[in-house]
Amino acid sequence: MTSASKAAPQGAGTVFRNARVLDVVAGRYLDGQSVWVEGGVIRAIAPDADRMAGADAEVIDLGGKVLMPGLCDAHVHVTAITPNFAELGRMSPFYVTVHTADVLKGMLERGFTTVRDAGGADWGLAKAVAEGALPGPRLLYCGKALSQTGGHADMRGPGQQELGECFCCAGLGRVCDGVPEMRRACRDLIRTGATHIKLMVSGGVASPTDRIDSTQFAMEELYAAVEEAEAANIPVMGHAYTARAINRALEAGITSIEHGNLLDESSVRLFVEKGRWLVPTLATYSALAEEGLAAGMPADLHRKVYDVLDAGREALRLAHAGGVKIAFGTDLLGIMHRRQLTEFALRAQVQAPIDVIRSATTVAADLFRMGDRIGRVEPGLLADLIVVDGDVLHDVAPWSRPDETIRLVMKEGRVLVAR
Repeated sequence: MTSASKAAPQGAGTVFRNARVLDVVAGRYLDGQSVWVEGGVIRAIAPDADRMAGADAEVIDLGGKVLMPGLCDAHVHVTAITPNFAELGRMSPFYVTVHTADVLKGMLERGFTTVRDAGGADWGLAKAVAEGALPGPRLLYCGKALSQTGGHADMRGPGQQELGECFCCAGLGRVCDGVPEMRRACRDLIRTGATHIKLMVSGGVASPTDRIDSTQFAMEELYAAVEEAEAANIPVMGHAYTARAINRALEAGITSIEHGNLLDESSVRLFVEKGRWLVPTLATYSALAEEGLAAGMPADLHRKVYDVLDAGREALRLAHAGGVKIAFGTDLLGIMHRRQLTEFALRAQVQAPIDVIRSATTVAADLFRMGDRIGRVEPGLLADLIVVDGDVLHDVAPWSRPDETIRLVMKEGRVLVAR
């Protein structure tokens, strides 16, 4: 493959020759194609598309390598530089941002061109990425995740009384109780340009005082949050594990359920009936079990990982068999971010490789309400593209060696990674 210049101007355009284009919708390759990119957009795909480009366009010969849409991760925490969330809330936001730059760069190098943050990232970080000041994937953000007192984003231990929240500081969550506080919190996040709202609707692993099997927020609080999000035309993501918590959230109108490890058949029926999304995050449980303690997770919280570790695959099997829309998510923390692509191998125990790819492209794009902009290699869509050396249509092995197999990453027509 001819090496591409990272400094190539977007306006000059790029032509990929001898591309094996992956049609993720049809689940097939289109061999021997040329793809013309100009102005950040895919202009044409045809064997002779290079003839349509200007003479100054940069030509990259792929030699038959796969050209496919950039990947999407629907559940990340780019500012979670440690799995100890209580400690994270005491860190300087400047310190956290420096380390977040490495997290974002790593995601881009792994082929992710759009990620949806589930608590921690804000408008300033998203703007820095959009302006190119921080190299990274397109960053969708919710600001702080919303939690009830004693919920999954309340990081006080049982002996602490003062909340001590600083809404501009590092940390993943914000506590609000009752309908008026919920509405105010949602409206404040929407004011900052949040692309979605995140609610903690059940207990979780990384919080000190709640139980995995608890439900959180009263129904009227959930309805209020959904109403505020719908007024702003943005979706709501809900952290939930048990079928009881999941079903309450789906009944309230929440758009996607994050994790969902303990769902059941009644949940599957509700997902399909209401047309909602599930975002499993198998990679984080495997990672936390293996190296959570070494990464800084408190031992008493690390024990909670095993309450949901083995259930995740069965939940994925039920959801996949039942026709639920399943998006790609990882939820990794601290040093474990490097394991982002292990989600492919974990899901491949249940899903075909193309289904996992769809979860990270078309399905995620629809969840983000960006299906008309990203997720496919088609004329008119943004030129978010990656070049992969390997048969990704039939095998997940190429995702296990990204430094060797992901040869190029383009975001909106700019080559940001070239190997």
